[in-house]
Amino acid sequence: MLHQAAASLRRFVLAAATLAAAAAHAEGAPDPRQAWDDAAKAAQTGPAEIKLLDQAVLKLPEGRVFVPQPQATRLLQAMGNPGEDPRLQGLVFPKGDDQGWFMTVRYEDSGHIKDDDAKEWNADDLLKSYKEGTEASNEERVKLGVPAIEIIGWAEKPAYDAATHRLVWAMSSREKGERVASAEDGQGVNYNTYLLGREGYFSMNLVTGLKELPQHKPEGQAMLAALAFNDGKRYGDFDEKTDHVAEYGLAALVLGVGAKKLGLLAMAGVFFAKFAKLIILGVVGVGAAAAKLLGRKSKTTA
Repeated sequence: MLHQAAASLRRFVLAAATLAAAAAHAEGAPDPRQAWDDAAKAAQTGPAEIKLLDQAVLKLPEGRVFVPQPQATRLLQAMGNPGEDPRLQGLVFPKGDDQGWFMTVRYEDSGHIKDDDAKEWNADDLLKSYKEGTEASNEERVKLGVPAIEIIGWAEKPAYDAATHRLVWAMSSREKGERVASAEDGQGVNYNTYLLGREGYFSMNLVTGLKELPQHKPEGQAMLAALAFNDGKRYGDFDEKTDHVAEYGLAALVLGVGAKKLGLLAMAGVFFAKFAKLIILGVVGVGAAAAKLLGRKSKTTA
């Protein structure tokens, strides 16, 4: 049994190394080792209050790490996500043994979003649009030498809480054309959470494997609860006489704008579903910086 486990681990490490190398050598993609080194130097460790622009504060709890910009973008690029996203504020990672997930933190200066269309949206229509947006982004992924992905379906259908102005949904994905032993093998998932404000919204999206979603979903909910707009920037502070109203409603965050822009993150979901723990721990050469960033002991890393 131990021999079989060791053999499986070796195959797993080799597969992870192959994917990491492909991402590192793709045109414009950073080296994973350097990306982690830079992130470790810039990271903030909880408990801490992370100021996000002039809009909000994230009360980072103990046992969590926040990687700011531009290091956050370099990490996403090292995991196969092409391009840059000016909305990205940073990444949240767990420390210690509680690994296998991370979260992106974004802010969209969209204007005030009316939420009265949430009662009328159709989950099937939203899913179709999300798939179309991901297909369009696959062309850019192929150019960078990373695998195309496909959207499988909802892991959690969109739900909006009008009292807290929070929107949540989850989408599962995997490498396009991949053969899997079961319905959940190889599938990543984005657990997407939004907080609406006076002038725009924050999105905090948890990336993990589909099998691990029930285990890690509370982390996404806890981080969303730790985020709060500043006085004067909350949803209820909206002044219809002076404030700009977004050109789209709440459903468009999933149906159009959200689906097409966030579709790129599905690649990271696939990546994490297969290789996250090994990549983070440094078994493919990411090194001591990753261990330091995530609070691992050197003996464990070795």
